[in-house]
This record gives sequence, C-alpha cells and structure tokens, in this order.
Amino acid sequence: MKKQTREVLSELEALGTAQNRKVYGRHGVTGELYGVSHAHLKTLEKRYRGQHELALELWESGVHDARILASQIASGEALTAKVLDAWVREVQDHVLADAVAQAAARSTLGARCARRWRARKGEWAAATGWNLYGRLVPSCEAAELKATLEEIEAAIASSPNRVRHAMNGALIAIGSEGGALQKAAIAAAKRIGTVEVDHGETGCKTPAAIPYIEKTVTHRQNQAAKQAAAARKKKAAKKKAR
Repeated sequence: MKKQTREVLSELEALGTAQNRKVYGRHGVTGELYGVSHAHLKTLEKRYRGQHELALELWESGVHDARILASQIASGEALTAKVLDAWVREVQDHVLADAVAQAAARSTLGARCARRWRARKGEWAAATGWNLYGRLVPSCEAAELKATLEEIEAAIASSPNRVRHAMNGALIAIGSEGGALQKAAIAAAKRIGTVEVDHGETGCKTPAAIPYIEKTVTHRQNQAAKQAAAARKKKAAKKKAR
C-alpha cells in the first residue's frame, strides 16, 4: 500500500465518529467502518478526484468509508469491466450500491454494466444495476425505456427488498422524462400499487412514484420556462443596446 493511501486512510479514520457509525449501522452497513460524514467525504472527493490508482487501493483496504471515497474519485475513463464487476460483487449494503452505481455511470461501460447487473440474482448486484440504470435514463431511447417499464411492472413485486426500491427509482427516472414516458410510467405505477420496502431501523421511505414524477416534471418545466424567459430578456437587452 502506497504512502498516500495510508495517509488518506488515517485521515478518514480521524474524521469518523461513533454517532456516524451508528447511523451507517442502522442503514445496514457492516464490516470495518470509520463513520465519515457525507460532507467530509465530499470534501475529500474534490481533493482526490480522478486519482484512479488511489481509488483502487482505497477499495482494496476493505474499509467501507474508503470504498465510498474510492467510488467517488475513480476515473470514469480508467474504470474497466473487471474492476467494476469486482466491486459490485463485494457490495453488501444500499449505501455502497449507490456509490458503485455512480462510479459506473461515469464510465464508458455504464449501459453494459446496467444490463448485466440488474439481471443478477443477488440482491445487491441487481440493486446496483437498477440504481445505475436510473442514472442512465436520459441517454436511453424512448422505445427502450418503455420496454423497461414493462420489465419493472412484471418483476418488481417478486424482486428482493432493495431491488424493489431501485426499480421504483428507475421507474420515477423514466417518468420524469415527461411526455409519453410520464404517462406510461404513471400508468405502470398505478397498476403496481404501493411498493413495500423494509428500510430497517431508519426513517427512510420509498417514494410514491406518481407524485414524485409529477413534482419533478413540474419543477423541470418551471426551470425551463425561467431559463427561456432569461434568454429572451438577455436577447432583448442586446438588441436595445445596438
């Protein structure tokens, strides 16, 4: 292990707290854990972003916080299928499932990983795959997204606990694209009904898809309208200044 890696691990350990370890524990995190806050991890991410060799060594440490940071700083261009598959095999909680999905989404292998992982029988690999797919929705063709809605509708009820949560998130992401996809996702959500997910000893809840989709689409429409109005105002000002 390189000196820099040891130094980063020492810094992570110093930043950890007993309270945060309890919080992570309630979210199902097990194994070696320092309990570093999201805010501190974000600060370290900015400092070490793109340092791929450091990311690989941090992951190999086995420390949960270090693995989260590894997922945050790994270079999307340098990530390989071998590394990503090795990482997803070791995911054992939803916190790391989300982090690995974010890393894969930055890579050129995101779509490939999403297809393979979401078809896995294991809960955590499949959940990571669906988390990843939700992030890739904006880059997918409408026909594929409609087919995926059918897949979600057919399989969500019989899927493992955290896979249901991730599938619901993917459905929301698809519906949030608006237009025909919004209508299709809402129709599917109505047929699916309430998605029951056990969040353990936490206050977390799986969002109801329909109101979440409607809220997101409305927000995006409002933002687009504001941007368009600002652009028109800027154009008018330029024209007046001539």
